Amino acid sequence: MAVEEEGLRVFQSVKIKIGEAKNIPPYPGPNKMRDCYCTVNLDQEEVFRTKIVEKSLCPFYGEDFYCEIPRSFRHLSFYIFDRDVFRRDSSIGKVAVKKENLQKYHGKDTWFQLQPVSADSEVQGKVHVELRLSEVITDNGIVCIKLAARVLECQGLPIVNGQCDPYAAVSLLGPTRSEAKKTKVKRKTNNPQFDEVFYFEVTRPPSYTRRHFDVEEEDVDKMALRVDLWNASNLKFGDEFLGEVRIPLKVLAHSGLHDAWYFLQPRDNGSKSEKLDDLGSLRLNIVYTEDHVFPSESYSPLRDLLLRSARMEPVSASAAHILGEVCREKQEAAIPLVRLFLHYGEIVPFLSAIAQAEVNRTQDPNTIFRGNSLTSKCIDETMKLAGMHYLQVTLKPIIDEICADHKPCEIDPVKLKESENLETNRENLRQYVDRIFTVITKSGVSCPTVMCDIFSSLRESAAKRFQDPDVRYTAVSSFIFLRFFAPAILSPNLFQLRPHHPDPSTSRTLTLISKTIQTLGSLSKSKSANFKESFMATFYDFFNDQKYADAVKNFLDLISSSGRWDQKSIETPIMLKEGFMIKRAQGRNRFGMKNFKKRWFRLTNHEFTYHKSKGENALCSIPIENILAVERLEEESFKMKNMFQVIQPERALYIQANNCVEARDWIDILTKVSQCNRKRLSTYHPSAYLNGHWLCCKLSSDTAPGCTPCTRAAPFYLQFWCLFHSPVCSSARGNDAHVPGFIIDDPAVQTLEQEHAQYKRDKFRKTKYGSQEHPIGDKNFQCYIRQQSESSTYSI
Repeated sequence: MAVEEEGLRVFQSVKIKIGEAKNIPPYPGPNKMRDCYCTVNLDQEEVFRTKIVEKSLCPFYGEDFYCEIPRSFRHLSFYIFDRDVFRRDSSIGKVAVKKENLQKYHGKDTWFQLQPVSADSEVQGKVHVELRLSEVITDNGIVCIKLAARVLECQGLPIVNGQCDPYAAVSLLGPTRSEAKKTKVKRKTNNPQFDEVFYFEVTRPPSYTRRHFDVEEEDVDKMALRVDLWNASNLKFGDEFLGEVRIPLKVLAHSGLHDAWYFLQPRDNGSKSEKLDDLGSLRLNIVYTEDHVFPSESYSPLRDLLLRSARMEPVSASAAHILGEVCREKQEAAIPLVRLFLHYGEIVPFLSAIAQAEVNRTQDPNTIFRGNSLTSKCIDETMKLAGMHYLQVTLKPIIDEICADHKPCEIDPVKLKESENLETNRENLRQYVDRIFTVITKSGVSCPTVMCDIFSSLRESAAKRFQDPDVRYTAVSSFIFLRFFAPAILSPNLFQLRPHHPDPSTSRTLTLISKTIQTLGSLSKSKSANFKESFMATFYDFFNDQKYADAVKNFLDLISSSGRWDQKSIETPIMLKEGFMIKRAQGRNRFGMKNFKKRWFRLTNHEFTYHKSKGENALCSIPIENILAVERLEEESFKMKNMFQVIQPERALYIQANNCVEARDWIDILTKVSQCNRKRLSTYHPSAYLNGHWLCCKLSSDTAPGCTPCTRAAPFYLQFWCLFHSPVCSSARGNDAHVPGFIIDDPAVQTLEQEHAQYKRDKFRKTKYGSQEHPIGDKNFQCYIRQQSESSTYSI
């Protein structure tokens, strides 16, 4: 997601596969086993949590997580927790990868040793400090040097146990010094404004004897100022350490003045080396990408170049097709291409053109659309985006039932448990397959119109190319069954049908169902030959009936008939996103309490609602056309993080999401669904209206026009720049940088190349180390500076 940076937007995303943990220390009790789960954190903010694996010291998770990162961060961290029913869950260990080191592990399965979780090392945030040396004349007329240390403010301090009441302790360090002075405690904020000055005597009058004062030891170059940040606590365990910085006074050697931002660092324990216990290890696969883009106007020529691809003849000469063909991973190009063409209503012409080109290259009708081509990847991505609600209404109820019932369905005699009966298991599995097959084949009227249009084009292209009458069915079934329904049944968590990967027993049941459904939908002439296992071929005899083939053909006929349900697709509410968040009461009554409550939120293409709990009637409904803007809410409004506002004609609804990623997701999808509203605002208030005035601009009227321009949703095509610049290594910034990229000889691309190169040179020349954007201690920025000084060939 985008992070603003002087007219430039930095898009960060991370894709993580959480595999398994091994050799977790046993629980100190008779049972020994643990119930473990893993969390993903940006610094210390949790953004994802796996399922709980019970009674295991080697838990297997097998979960994927993808997010667009909406803010800067220093560490991508993973914590293993042991669930405790009666007390707070205890942390077992962590893996913390520094941002600058992420490229070392890019796309690789890596085992990380779990490290202990310690308050001394769990730091985040930054502090602004100003140092000044000044001469002071004492009452005796003697001149001595004093240090003025001004602690101005901090940003991004961690919230500990739901609160942050920070203060700073300032000490002058030297061989004979240990003076400590403290700021006032700032309550309920992790961005405190201190602005307090402390004075320290650096040199003493010469009247001191050497026995009491060693001039050499008091040399300024050998002294340092330490600023410790603490969270004031009422607990018996005392205040909690938040981080420290040490500033050597030799930074004052030239001007006597030093003003800079510093990243907080872990506590300095000197040279102590402790023997660490073996906490086990965690297998991860991390893919981190960071792309820098200009404002959207700069990419209009590139957008137009791509959109022309749908109607260029031959399509193989178009920019979009070339981009997809030269990418080593087709998915890297398919995702932004599909979003671009969907956004501009050009997806069907584009897919029709590249599908026709692929059909013309296919020699055997039995292999049509079976490879991982650009066409198949683009259609896969379109079905995921356009068909998510279709999957929800079709498969989710039965998938939920299968996951809840845990009926035994194993039909492999070798894997059968002693307590299970083979015939009973076969019957359980047969009933599940029959029910899923029925809901799929009767769901044709619910298939999204855009998918129907695509399937109609595929069917027509295949029928013209081959004489085989069944090819018009197999061209469509290879997508709707093989690449849509079957994968969703196999891995429901990847299609938002379940929150987590199913347990091993349920996963096995879904695998058997998916295999059978895939074969039923394939319409192949020798279906038993599709199964390598004899027990599956035997099981398939239950479905060796013409009625199943007829049902599949009727279903395929229905969904490959173009343009029949346009009106239906507009009228039917489509669920886009839902989940628990905390909202502030809107104060409909003049004297009503405006407190915060947890509610279940639900967004469709028609309305945004919230409910007391999932499944209950809506307490409030906001029509989409009434949403005038969706913007972040400044943290200082309610001293709460991750808040945003849904602005309506008469009021704003203030909502707190669970983390920064979830807040960004809600803002994005609410903005996109309401961006065509005619009355959308151009300005808004970034802070709340409290105590009779807006906190941001201090205006007293609650209907006063906004004081800040509204942000605009980032167009999908901004993701293209890194692909055009070096598509073969688009997501591996460090691993494959030696592979040269291709060049599309178009003025739009060449102009962007020149603009990016010029921006890189300007940024390198103007950037100040120690500024608020690049605090001292920012090793990621230091790596950037080193790269720029070594080479000017990389694009930022």
